[in-house]
Amino acid sequence: MKTQEFADKGLQTVKMATLYELRLMLTNSAKEQYTTEELVELFDRIAAEKEF
Repeated sequence: MKTQEFADKGLQTVKMATLYELRLMLTNSAKEQYTTEELVELFDRIAAEKEF
């Protein structure tokens, strides 16, 4: 059971780091508004960087 808890904690950490990375990308951008397509591109970029 401890192994599963550790894995769950690691997954939660990765999720939070990914959200924070997205937040930084958005707040450091000069843009104030994004289209759906632009947001999807940001999500895709983050996902591609996270692939192992």
